Amino acid sequence: MDSRLTDLLHSKPSGMQKSLRGHLGDMPDTTEGRTGTLLAIPHVLERSAGDVVHQAFDRLLSSDTNVTTAAEARALLADHEDTEELTDAIQRFVAIATPVARIALRGARFTRIPWVLVASSAVSIGVTVRNGVRELQSIAALLAHRFEQETGAPPDPALLQKLTLELYLRPRRTLDVSDLRLPLARLARRWVVSGAFGRNTRGKTDKALDAAERLDIGSLIAQAPVATRPSLRA
Repeated sequence: MDSRLTDLLHSKPSGMQKSLRGHLGDMPDTTEGRTGTLLAIPHVLERSAGDVVHQAFDRLLSSDTNVTTAAEARALLADHEDTEELTDAIQRFVAIATPVARIALRGARFTRIPWVLVASSAVSIGVTVRNGVRELQSIAALLAHRFEQETGAPPDPALLQKLTLELYLRPRRTLDVSDLRLPLARLARRWVVSGAFGRNTRGKTDKALDAAERLDIGSLIAQAPVATRPSLRA
């Protein structure tokens, strides 16, 4: 990994990035959405997103993190902002994602694109992914608690990953866990586009946490593959 990229990713959001978000505030959200929908995600970037996810969940499940409510999850995110460890998996994702983001930015149909938008894309994506990992872990921690409350046992790791990513990406959609394949292309697209355009993902994470708190765990277990189903507590 290029040491210059590593130094950039370790840095906190700078004045330049805050100024960048100001520029972006004047740009229409529809352009970002259109770019995100059309952005092609290479398989290598999809696999890299999978590495980030698996590493994040391994770290969560081996920790003593305990989140019992959506409010606790929000407090945890607020208390530990910008503290996510910069792992090799995150660095690899950013190194692969940065040229993809720059292609998307150059193809976006703006009248003017601030030069700083393209120049700072590696930093912005790095911040987005580090925050995204913490957001995924907070949603997963709340889901794990809910599973243990309902069943008396921790959730199957594959089922937990599937539920977390689906809630994170589409908190208002009806969940389908009959197929546990992870939506890694959608996740990579979210991080690349949000990072490139300087968009904060916290609002969508709040919706995901609220949805996680309301989930009917028994119904989800019933539709999950048999091998992942714990026994419901009597």
